[in-house]
Amino acid sequence: MEWQLFDVDHQKADWVSIHEKICQLLIPVRTSLPSLTSEERKHRVEQLVKRQKYIIHLTSSTAQKFIFDGKHEKALPAALHALRFSTKVYGSSSVQLVPAYILLAEACIAFQGRASSAVIVPCLFYAQPEGHPGRFKVSPPVFCVGQGKRFLIDGVGNLQQASNYLSQAQWIVLRSPDCSSAFQHRLHRSFGLLYAADGNFDQALYHLANDIYLATSAFGLKSVEASGGYFHMANVFFCQNKMDIANSLYAEVTDIWHTFLVKSVQTQEQIHKLRAEKSPFTEDKEVEVSEDTMTEAQQAEAIQVLNAVLDIREKAPKQQPEETARVLHALAMLYYLFMDLSKAYEIGMKAFDLLKQLPQQESLEAIGYLLKLIDSQPSCTK
Repeated sequence: MEWQLFDVDHQKADWVSIHEKICQLLIPVRTSLPSLTSEERKHRVEQLVKRQKYIIHLTSSTAQKFIFDGKHEKALPAALHALRFSTKVYGSSSVQLVPAYILLAEACIAFQGRASSAVIVPCLFYAQPEGHPGRFKVSPPVFCVGQGKRFLIDGVGNLQQASNYLSQAQWIVLRSPDCSSAFQHRLHRSFGLLYAADGNFDQALYHLANDIYLATSAFGLKSVEASGGYFHMANVFFCQNKMDIANSLYAEVTDIWHTFLVKSVQTQEQIHKLRAEKSPFTEDKEVEVSEDTMTEAQQAEAIQVLNAVLDIREKAPKQQPEETARVLHALAMLYYLFMDLSKAYEIGMKAFDLLKQLPQQESLEAIGYLLKLIDSQPSCTK
């Protein structure tokens, strides 16, 4: 499966998106094997496959981060590279192609709405042309190429292309009885996003309910992997003006991320403590293993989702200060983990000041402790 970009603008987009990162990795992949013994050739092939798998991981994670960041134009080239190398390594019918098809579909859905597929935000954020309920203003036309075909991305065509990608993924899943729940929940989520973007909220809720069921089965009831399904379902109910249901789901999303981030902050504290206490002659492998608590995609998702929930809380006609403070606390922890200390302190103080006005102040101690942690960092500037 070969594909190419047709003009300078799209070649530049490809370079900025992913090609610059993988350019050097592509050289040995595209170099033909010299005359070697069977043992040497076997070793070279193994190394080649290992390199191709790394490229798949890099392009997939990069595409996912771009989608969460709302940079759909950059996500498409990265996702196409992921599909291309997944096909080379696993074959055209392998279940391992499902994540790449999902990334391509989500990038198209995001392009349609000018919003990240991680945050299909409530309807008021979409510009809907008069007389066309459920349809969105079309975007400027862009051409991309995949599977030897040139396709047009513009307006409704975006959703059609997304549907095509998801149909490919669904066909593979149906032919793979042992397909994991991790793959299936992502497929249902993408279908939910597709139907939500097209205004078919009943089908969107059906697929998002399946997404949540499969994600909780695979990762746990309170997992961040499941939180995305709750968030998108809340947005659908928001669009239907069913605010009681939407608010309860937003609260669930906040609670999941809040719990996750509390544990992440505790883990980081343990790492700092171990580093401070360990001898120069002590091996620090255990510290290194436990340090990576969030992927880049999770970081981008957390920023998008929590800021979206905060915006909804702050603009709601009926204020819920306790819920708003909980979102602010989660965001303060998130920025602390990123070492964006000035922002973490600013948001933490906002949560602290809000809670001080409430009769129930149990959370003040936790936020106060976080503020002390932030203040203790040498690079903190308020």
